[in-house]
Amino acid sequence: MILVVEDNPANQLLVEAMLLGRGYQVRFASSAPEALTSIEVERPDLILMDIQLPGQDGLSLTRQLKADPAKSSIRIVAVSAHAMVGDRQLSLDAGCMGHITKPFDTKVLRAQIAGFLSTATQP
Repeated sequence: MILVVEDNPANQLLVEAMLLGRGYQVRFASSAPEALTSIEVERPDLILMDIQLPGQDGLSLTRQLKADPAKSSIRIVAVSAHAMVGDRQLSLDAGCMGHITKPFDTKVLRAQIAGFLSTATQP
């Protein structure tokens, strides 16, 4: 299951159509508290984490998840409109395994997600 933490409804619809079309199970959260509740209900294989969330931002939530031994192994990929030099490194430093820049090409995004999921299933 892929948890998409994204507060923009248009981006949610785009990602949902793309992922469901490839047979992925997808859940959505629009904020950090919703994401934490969702993770308690069902542990995701991968989290696509928007960086700009209302309230607690995505990098702060990533650091919180990585600090919790019960959740630290969850694979998280930052998704952000930030494409400035250093933004990718900030995501990696917070504990993300990758950084995808918006707007994204759906073909590229599908390939990136498949790669992150295959990495996530390796021992």
